[in-house]
Amino acid sequence: MEKLKQIFTDHYILSQEWLWTIFGITVVVLLVLDLCVFNRKNEIPNFVHTFWLCMFYIFIACVFGVFVIYERGFDMGMLFFTGFLVEKSLSLDNIFVMSLIFTSLGIPREYRHRILFWGILGAVVMRALFILAGEALITRFEWILYVFSFFLIYTGIKMLRHDDAAEVDLEKNKLYIFLSKIFPVTKEIHGHHFFVKLNGKHYITPLFLALLLIEFMDVVFAFDSIPAIFLITTDIFIVYTSNIFAILGLRALYFLLEVAVNRFAYLKPALSAILIFIGMKIFLPKIGIEVEAWHSLVITFSLLTAGVVVSLLKEDKKQA
Repeated sequence: MEKLKQIFTDHYILSQEWLWTIFGITVVVLLVLDLCVFNRKNEIPNFVHTFWLCMFYIFIACVFGVFVIYERGFDMGMLFFTGFLVEKSLSLDNIFVMSLIFTSLGIPREYRHRILFWGILGAVVMRALFILAGEALITRFEWILYVFSFFLIYTGIKMLRHDDAAEVDLEKNKLYIFLSKIFPVTKEIHGHHFFVKLNGKHYITPLFLALLLIEFMDVVFAFDSIPAIFLITTDIFIVYTSNIFAILGLRALYFLLEVAVNRFAYLKPALSAILIFIGMKIFLPKIGIEVEAWHSLVITFSLLTAGVVVSLLKEDKKQA
């Protein structure tokens, strides 16, 4: 009996190592393709190219999810898909902020993909640090999951009351002012360069300033997304892989939605409902409501779809 248990344990460890290896190779290949193949030139991405690129990233994530189901079972696969969908949904909110940063700093569209590539690369590293810190906290203080729950419920309610029209000018933003004081910034765009030397002095260009702002905003958004995924599952493999697959396709998604981002008026209420649902999920078993892994996926997908569909229907009525 002990020998049988050891065999299963060894198989699980090998399976975990194999999954991490496949994941690592996939991420590296996607990043190389993104930098060297998909966006080799500084040009404005066209809609058709961006659409198929976005579908490609989603397809790769789905294939990986099926692989997780094969290796670790149906429930783990459903948790991966739920985590991916939630993280992808929350990343839609980033697009508005990215658009605001690029517009305020006057970044030409043909250079935005370069900023987003390095921003995503930085996000891959920072999310790993956040997730490892979250796992350490949960392992030592299990009650912190309840703190995450209340935080997500609070964030969801706050999101409902947030008014996008009240967004302030970026140049009046304290972070922008702070970074401008620390780093000498040139107002002019110098091609795709992040740094430039003028009159013997080194400056950062608006492109690098945009990158710093985007990286900082990703840290801010991580305070929502990391608690959300840990309340779906505490399995570190599912947490990290679903996060990273959602982030990898963010650049293509940005160019696909940047023009239409303001059309989805009911997306924020849908995201708010998703956050509140995930925040409440930990309390539901205490009142006799058991939420299976596939239930979370169906509810999350339904809320997101409803938000998009209602937004499009309302937009069509306005134009009629």
